[in-house]
Amino acid sequence: MNLTPRQLRIVQLIRESRVARGYSPTMQELAAELNVSKVTVFEHVEALIRKGALQREANKARSLSIAEGVSLPDEDQPLRFPLVGKIAAGYPIEKYENDDSLDLADLFGPRVGQSGSTFALRVDGESMKDEGILDGDYIIIERRDTARNGERVVALLPNGETTLKSYFRESDHIRLQPANPDFEAIRVKECTIQGIVIGVLRRY
Repeated sequence: MNLTPRQLRIVQLIRESRVARGYSPTMQELAAELNVSKVTVFEHVEALIRKGALQREANKARSLSIAEGVSLPDEDQPLRFPLVGKIAAGYPIEKYENDDSLDLADLFGPRVGQSGSTFALRVDGESMKDEGILDGDYIIIERRDTARNGERVVALLPNGETTLKSYFRESDHIRLQPANPDFEAIRVKECTIQGIVIGVLRRY
């Protein structure tokens, strides 16, 4: 998809806002971030909608979202993931046996049938430490809006907070389970899934 540098930055800002806050920035917020007029932002957004990069719900505020199947250039590089914020949780380190080499493209690159793109978050806190993820680790997220029981999810809670926990849909609620006895499970009627953890990176 042929986007100008400014159009690409607008899409990136929308992605980052939706991951961190669960909703898109306003035109005024985009204008302030880019140091341009609101009219200029509106023109770019309309062009992005025509190009199929963005979609918008009519008569609804903060409804801009990245169109399904669209991935940004920084999400198409299998060895480089966009870092879009922090997340309070973690993910266990997977063990691989009998491998002669470690290829990050094989581990974290697009999977067969994968429709979402990937991005990175920095872990802030130790609510999943018993699964081997510590404060400061980086997790690789596949952008998805649904999850199966037991998957580690980036979840937006009704109070506007974002967290990383294991997902379990139970009879009348959703349980978001930490992996640390010092933290209690979060139980909510509904939450918004922002993505699924597919890997973790740690630098010493």
